[in-house]
Amino acid sequence: MDGGRDTRSGFEMERRGGRSDMGRGGMRRGENGGREMRGGRRDMGKGNGGREMRGGRSDMGQGGVRSGENGGREMRGGRSNMGRGGVRSGVNVGREMRGGRSSMGRGDRRRGFGLSGDDEDETDDDNKGFKSFKELVGSDEDEEEEDSESDEEGEEVDSDLINKESVLAWRQNKDVERTSPPSSPSGGGESYLTETRFDQFSVSPSTLKALKDVGYDKMTVVQEATLPVILKGKDVLAKARTGTGKTVAFLLPSIEVVEKTPAASRDQKRPPILVLVICPTRELACQAAAEANKLLKYHPSLGVQVVIGGTRLSLEQKRMQANPCQILVATPGRLKDHIENTAGFATRLTGIKVLVLDEADHLLDMGFRKDIERIIAAVPKQRQTLLFSATIPPEVRQICHIALKRDHEYINTVQEGSDETHTQVQQTHLVATLDNHFSFLYTLLKDHIADNVDYKVLVFCTTAMITKLIAELLGELNLNVREIHSRKSQSYRTKVSDEFRKSKGLILVTSDVSARGVDYPDVSLVVQLGVPADRQQYIHRLGRTGRKGKEGQGVLLLAPWEEFFLSTLKDLPITKAPIPLVDPENKKKVERSLSRVGMKEKESAYQAWLGYYNSNKNIGKDKYRLVELANEFSRTMGLDSPPAIPKMILGKMGLKNIPGLRSK
Repeated sequence: MDGGRDTRSGFEMERRGGRSDMGRGGMRRGENGGREMRGGRRDMGKGNGGREMRGGRSDMGQGGVRSGENGGREMRGGRSNMGRGGVRSGVNVGREMRGGRSSMGRGDRRRGFGLSGDDEDETDDDNKGFKSFKELVGSDEDEEEEDSESDEEGEEVDSDLINKESVLAWRQNKDVERTSPPSSPSGGGESYLTETRFDQFSVSPSTLKALKDVGYDKMTVVQEATLPVILKGKDVLAKARTGTGKTVAFLLPSIEVVEKTPAASRDQKRPPILVLVICPTRELACQAAAEANKLLKYHPSLGVQVVIGGTRLSLEQKRMQANPCQILVATPGRLKDHIENTAGFATRLTGIKVLVLDEADHLLDMGFRKDIERIIAAVPKQRQTLLFSATIPPEVRQICHIALKRDHEYINTVQEGSDETHTQVQQTHLVATLDNHFSFLYTLLKDHIADNVDYKVLVFCTTAMITKLIAELLGELNLNVREIHSRKSQSYRTKVSDEFRKSKGLILVTSDVSARGVDYPDVSLVVQLGVPADRQQYIHRLGRTGRKGKEGQGVLLLAPWEEFFLSTLKDLPITKAPIPLVDPENKKKVERSLSRVGMKEKESAYQAWLGYYNSNKNIGKDKYRLVELANEFSRTMGLDSPPAIPKMILGKMGLKNIPGLRSK
């Protein structure tokens, strides 16, 4: 890159479905204009506060306060209005629209996270204005909602958003192999901390003071392995598992770079952005920003800003202009939006000294390669680049060729041949017919709760709509349950995530939006209901428990025709679980509770189930068998006949004229 050249001209807007027009001030408007629209109309007018809409109209008047369960209203078909001065509370407010047009009157204040609000699992990012096939079948691979521009605003990042990360690993250099086995504590388990202290390195007193405040005295293995190399200014490719303390490993040296930048350069009114951190999901970006705020506590002139989907672009523009922004944490789609639409933003990127790609493998899995290549082209060649990745597939190596200097160092913090899952996690699998899944799940949860007064359980489901079904069923069974999936607004997801992080005695039913990177301390049990997308997804889900050396349990509940998946786990310490003893009264209780779950939820779950397993190469290859299994799932939900599915959806799935399906 030359000097201060604005590289926005190199960024072509990708439009994948609708028309996108640009209004004044760089805002994107129109059918494909950043806000997720799914069919009806949503305005903000006069009325009352925090209500979930599934078909009616909700108005909110002047000065009305919206709180409610998800810090905002979830719309699935009705119309919601809100007038001037309306206050929406919540955290990292993001609006989920499934049925209509959304607009807001003047003077709206939305209280929240201070972030502009990726789940998957994962992305509602580019097909704005149209129902995508994934949305119609209920896939949860739309967690990102990268480019959406809801009319939401937030406040400062909550510095308590995440807890200290920890690590289990081994270190190794690319050229000169450096190995040092992790020490074992007296109990014989694996140690997640080294004896190396942060004050042994060239770290500023202000940063050391902040580290001490949050209790970070000794380094994790990953931090010890990477920090000395990064502090020397070398480019680094680090292989490190999620939840290994890597966030501090790249933030701390980045802050030191900013701290050492001449004051005249960084104290001007609109200083250049010096550090750019790219994360694959909103949740991970929020966590990284929260961690950065902790480390910047005693650096009053330095600031971190977050740009992620779910907020109006103009609000982020104002925030970056009015507040210090030496460190920027972003998701790829929203960063691309700013490069294209924010005046002077591309020029500010010419000051980048450190570029970080966090969860590089996940970024590429989610289809962000082109965005990443464009971002790399927009920042100076004379910079330090840090790539952290749990795995190093060929796609990551290809990005390394264009992002890293030739003399970069490869630091492997995962011992070759080591277990991919935490060894202190007891892994079991249970194969049972579909008609037993709900009662077995209930029995597993009840038994675990009886044995663990401070239980904290994650139940992973295959799609967003099945997540919703299971959450409603467990709620009808009077269990203390919450749900997170991509169909929930960002404000709701952040609020529930924060509640689960801090709570005990709670069950979180979730899609894969919670599978990677999100740090929930003290999770006692992870249940995976149905076949995961692949082996890595199983491992990432299981990784939510057994963190920081603590014990945990993992149960994989499969149907007989999903048993093939176990062959991909044969090298892991997973054993067959005993069949749960289901009390006949409990089985009847489950059936009664299931009958109280709404028909709409069951219909959506059936369609989502069919879409998910249709995409599985083992199960979906025989369409006739697939439909038989789907109808078995329908009967499991207590339905006499399978729900009808739109002909267009059946056509997209290649299921037209398959016996056993009903169309509409």
